[in-house]
Amino acid sequence: MSVTKTVRIEAEMNDSFQVSADIRGHKVFIDQPAGGGGQDAGPTPLEYFLFSLAGCIATIGRVAAMQKKIELKRFAVSVEGDYDPAGLLGKETENRSGFQVMRVTAEIEADCMSSIEKQAFLDEVCDRCPLHDNIKMSTAVVHTLAE
Repeated sequence: MSVTKTVRIEAEMNDSFQVSADIRGHKVFIDQPAGGGGQDAGPTPLEYFLFSLAGCIATIGRVAAMQKKIELKRFAVSVEGDYDPAGLLGKETENRSGFQVMRVTAEIEADCMSSIEKQAFLDEVCDRCPLHDNIKMSTAVVHTLAE
């Protein structure tokens, strides 16, 4: 029987664009570039989103490699996404606000793995990655106003 876990974070915005959180003792910041009104104290939410996907894929890659006894020498993940900023700026657009497409590219260095085996490994890793799953599949997002 599987057990469902809940992951929770709390973030707060100060008087500018900077958003901070203390996550398990790790101080993290989101901000906008100076040219966008922020202080450039951290990555933007979109950059963190892409970084989170890359980090999740890389982490699951390490777990899968350990399970399969693959000596993973290098696993580099690049993620890029295309979006139309008009929606987040409140301007009319035919596009949705989110990324229209995201591209994940992985470089895998491991002894005795052919290109076909590396692609199959990457496919399995992406299928196992919770963030990849959330992006690929429809996930309910519920928002409420705190009382």
